[in-house]
Amino acid sequence: QVQLVESGGGSVQAGGSLRLSCVASGYTYSSYRMAWFRQAPGKEREGVATIYNNNRITYADSVKGRFTISQDMAKNTLYLQMNLLKPEDTAMYYCAADPRWSLRPLFSKEYNYWGQGTQVTVSS
Repeated sequence: QVQLVESGGGSVQAGGSLRLSCVASGYTYSSYRMAWFRQAPGKEREGVATIYNNNRITYADSVKGRFTISQDMAKNTLYLQMNLLKPEDTAMYYCAADPRWSLRPLFSKEYNYWGQGTQVTVSS
């Protein structure tokens, strides 16, 4: 059974950095599309970044130039390096996975498997 476990969230001041990790198990990691989403209170879940086969990477406009998605296939681990954090980045961050090809990789409905989330809070 697919399991995704996130870690690395926390509280930082604006301008700071955090690195999120997501350890995956229960499937062949390299065959799945992986992504990070976030959801702030009262808002819809938003796609942040997605990666497939290390050469298909997509970022939301709001994080381009500040966030970097990467993965270590040997460790079945997905990462999100977040730099120059802003208060508007405050949200619960979720790791997601799906084996299917998608033309809309930043849409939450394109993912069947989700982690429990890790909270990121950025203060001004």
